[in-house]
Amino acid sequence: MLGTGNAMVTKIFNTCFLIELPDGELFMTDAGGGNGILRQMELAGADYQKLHYMFVTHGHTDHILGVVWIMRKIASLMNTGKYHGQLHIYCHDIAKDMLEKMCAMMLKKKDLANIGKDILLHEVKDGEAVELPQLTLHTFDIFSTKAKQFGYQAVFKEDGTVLTCLGDEPYNPECEKYAKGADWLLSEAFCKYDDRERFKPYEKNHSTSKEAGELAAKLGVKNVVLYHTEDKTLATRKKEYGAECSRYFSGRVFVPEDLEVIAF
Repeated sequence: MLGTGNAMVTKIFNTCFLIELPDGELFMTDAGGGNGILRQMELAGADYQKLHYMFVTHGHTDHILGVVWIMRKIASLMNTGKYHGQLHIYCHDIAKDMLEKMCAMMLKKKDLANIGKDILLHEVKDGEAVELPQLTLHTFDIFSTKAKQFGYQAVFKEDGTVLTCLGDEPYNPECEKYAKGADWLLSEAFCKYDDRERFKPYEKNHSTSKEAGELAAKLGVKNVVLYHTEDKTLATRKKEYGAECSRYFSGRVFVPEDLEVIAF
């Protein structure tokens, strides 16, 4: 977990994460809100040369701005012969257009020259299946009420493990086929239900660790990971979010800290 916080956190990084694939290559989901992603990558000991796949859920600042920094970093490595192969970035049409325009305005010509050549932006659609060497990615619209947002179901070819990323908004029943029975469910939990009056999650179209537990139980998943949280209760977040979620869900609950590794 490169970051676990919501958009306005200052004590932790915005929610984004790496999945280490069976062959050691890296698959990144979102990249936070700025060049802090470079620091998180460094602290995680992540090797950019192994990063060949990214998924961008949507165009909010805390998810997409860091992607531009990753593209700049990879382009620079390409230009100095320190990165081999291609970087494939998967996102919906709006996010793709945003990235193309931001890069055109912000990147140096020699870095920009790599986009469309070895840094490839792939538009994905609702219900599409994308075949990667290590997994099949099923992309889906989460029916956001704010900005167009996609989640994904990743089915790992090595052992059939299913991991579903629901993005950073409450679950929509239209997405059931991608989440039901998943081995791993990645779900936002803006705060505890007990703290709802303090943090106002529903006003921001977010949910709590209570709803995440109820959802995980309803969908019959095995493990749930809670992220995209506030950062005012970090000292107790892991214990108290986990306890609240576990009152409604009997499976394993993970409330990771930034840079924490979850083995699956």
